[in-house]
Amino acid sequence: MAKLVSANVGLPRDVPWQGGLVRTAIFKTPVEGPVLVRRLNVDGDAQGDLNGHGGVNRAVMVYQTEAYDYWRAKLGRDDLRPGEFGENFTVTGLADDTVCIGDRYRIGAAEFEVTQPRVTCFRVGLRLGVPDMAQLLVAHRRPGFYFRVLTEGHVCAGDPIVQTRRGPHQLSVAEVDALLYLPNPDRRRLEQAVDNPALSPGWVESFRDLLASRPSANAVSWQGFRPLRIAATRREAAEVMSLELAADEPLAPALPGQYLTLRVSGAGDPAPLRSYSLSGAPTAGVYRISVKRDRFGQVSRWLHDNATVTLSVEAAAPRGDFYLTEDDNPVVLLSAGIGVTPLLAMLHHLAATGSTREVCWIHTTRGAATHAFADEVSTLIDALPAAEEHIFYTGGSGHRLDQATITGMGLPRDATVYLCGPTRFMEDMQHALTASGTSPRAVRTELFGARSPINPGAVTAGPQIHPHPPAGPAGIGPAVTFARSGLTVAWSPRFRTLLELSEACDIATRYSCRSGVCHTCATAVVAGGLDYVSTPLNLPADGEALICCAAPRGDLVLDL
Repeated sequence: MAKLVSANVGLPRDVPWQGGLVRTAIFKTPVEGPVLVRRLNVDGDAQGDLNGHGGVNRAVMVYQTEAYDYWRAKLGRDDLRPGEFGENFTVTGLADDTVCIGDRYRIGAAEFEVTQPRVTCFRVGLRLGVPDMAQLLVAHRRPGFYFRVLTEGHVCAGDPIVQTRRGPHQLSVAEVDALLYLPNPDRRRLEQAVDNPALSPGWVESFRDLLASRPSANAVSWQGFRPLRIAATRREAAEVMSLELAADEPLAPALPGQYLTLRVSGAGDPAPLRSYSLSGAPTAGVYRISVKRDRFGQVSRWLHDNATVTLSVEAAAPRGDFYLTEDDNPVVLLSAGIGVTPLLAMLHHLAATGSTREVCWIHTTRGAATHAFADEVSTLIDALPAAEEHIFYTGGSGHRLDQATITGMGLPRDATVYLCGPTRFMEDMQHALTASGTSPRAVRTELFGARSPINPGAVTAGPQIHPHPPAGPAGIGPAVTFARSGLTVAWSPRFRTLLELSEACDIATRYSCRSGVCHTCATAVVAGGLDYVSTPLNLPADGEALICCAAPRGDLVLDL
């Protein structure tokens, strides 16, 4: 019979790791006697990272003694004791390949429901001293799982575990884990997983994305950089100039909202890289970008002063995951200043395809002198049967967009919102949209600087540091360029992976497993090649790299 072998708890603490600190509650120790299990956790326990752990659907982590026996043999370890895999309940008899999502169990006075497999977090590797442990748990089909607490109550080591209900579709923990993290998931089982009301919402959303099979944003029409000639220039406003870029043959259509990365040799040495949204019709056969002159912008100033129809620039293929998706629901295009450009490409696409979607165009700028594309937008709006336009001038006695204004507009609750502009503007608008009833999941944003980091548990001290070459001896290997950060450094083998190099340069990074499982670190490769120092369980989409387990093969440009 299945039983509870040990109940384990631990509170968050800061642990030295890779020259910094990580806040984690992965260190658990067994409890003597009965312990009360509440809706969010076990008494005496807490989670260090509530984004990835904890909450109603991840209240209690479960791992099996049989898995401990397996890892003792596999890793050659005799020092593994209950709680060392970060679990709250060490159990016997609940194997990952037999326990199913939605199964319910009574232990002592409490009742539980299985909600999802373990989160693939690097901290289990930190705890065990095995950096690739998150990958091993998935590859060996032994992840462990989470309980939702249905009935609070006391439990005690030695309590029997009694099954009270079987989950729908009999989707085992190991199978659900594999559907997300291993190649070639079965579509029918994905549909059944989405249909399972016990599965955590985050996993449901991930499976819906897999079923939707959105086109890869980084499936590019050419590799690296190629020359494009400037076919035309146009002044859109006092500080905004559009450039039409062409080749000898029509250029492949981009997804509406994507961007080009330019390498402009005349603007500096080494040639600086900058990314600009495509602002024209995605099917025009040419690429139009629109550049705002920035007095501190090395590339924008050079283009404004030197761009003529006799000039060529080097460009990488269009890419980016901020693009208009084909749907029937209403769409809101909300921008400020030069943030209008990707949304203008979306508006062109809607007009060119004769879309019947309800379209709400909202744009704010200082005044008429800075209002680029005013006539172009109005013409496109007039061509759409269900479109409206709202313009806000903020200069002088103008009106600034705020929460009250957004709420008063009565935007459709089921709209998808595409939002682009300065960082503060986007933060304010995201808050205003959420307060007015728009789901945060329905708001999509574009940011051309460094993306917001995802560094679970990392403890930062002091102000944010600008990207810089790594401390210590300079590398002598291939040049690694971080396009968003404007930094190029030479690779050094003292770094195992590109993620480690990025961190040493204080580049904003994203990761969770750090071992090639979760794809949180997936980064677009603008140019160059790389090798994997450890093989990912599932390769990323074409044009992307998992930088947590990759190193450069030669000169490399990353969209980071």
